[in-house]
Amino acid sequence: MNDKHIGVALTGSFCTFSQVIPVIRALAERNSVTAILSRAAAETDTRFYRAEDLRRELEQITGNPLMTTIAQTEQIGPKKLFDILLVAPCTGNTMAKLNRGITDTSVLMAVKAQLRNDRPVVLAFSTNDALGAGAVNIGALLNRRNLYFVPFGQDDPKNKPRSMAAGFGLCEAALDAALAGKQLQPILL
Repeated sequence: MNDKHIGVALTGSFCTFSQVIPVIRALAERNSVTAILSRAAAETDTRFYRAEDLRRELEQITGNPLMTTIAQTEQIGPKKLFDILLVAPCTGNTMAKLNRGITDTSVLMAVKAQLRNDRPVVLAFSTNDALGAGAVNIGALLNRRNLYFVPFGQDDPKNKPRSMAAGFGLCEAALDAALAGKQLQPILL
């Protein structure tokens, strides 16, 4: 993938940021990338990242200002800012709201604005209840037009039997497939 305008939206699955940052770095080497952060991702200090450090690192990697508000991400639709949008990590909470049409975060507005123009959105989820309460949302979103998934599987079946996560190393291949209107297969790892 080269010379594309890519939005990469991060939600609050903080433990996966270390897997997403290299994806953003690789995409930014050959494309224009803008990072979009949910309020939780933008403002929460965790044992994985201080929020200020994360924001600074993303701006340095992409060379673009962050989008962190609903007002900023609403412009994605009318201005057709992105060829494709990647939500990585995408929490179970974000998938549930997306499934129900709730638009109360910058990331959800970014998705809504992107889909408004029939442009692809790729979800790279990480959630502890994918094989529990979240399963209904994953199933419903798999059937939506212009929504694609980074292939996923159980990330710790012994200790967290309902938990699943995307294979973050497959993000670029999933983006390429989505730009061609296809779901990267196999979807289950």
